Amino acid sequence: MRERLSVSTGYGVAELLVHSDADVVGKTLGDSGLRDRDITVLTLHRGTTVIPNPFPHHVLQPDDRLLCFGKLEEMRSMIPARRKRTRVKKLPKQPIHDAAG
Repeated sequence: MRERLSVSTGYGVAELLVHSDADVVGKTLGDSGLRDRDITVLTLHRGTTVIPNPFPHHVLQPDDRLLCFGKLEEMRSMIPARRKRTRVKKLPKQPIHDAAG
């Protein structure tokens, strides 16, 4: 028997992290809207607990990791935009002294 993951164009497997400010926190998987977005949760990782094939009644918590199969574009759209990093200025070669001196 040969096992393989057949993936249609535009579909794939990805891991999503539930951030503390995500709108799905406190909602059940069934009420999260993931199925409406054509995303199936394969495994829920909560701390050291792994819940394969989680039921729709599981309530999502901050820092849950979801291994999902679905539309890659939908999953990408759920990732919050990255904050721009502020550039750190290099220190001058000469030490800066107090005005007091």
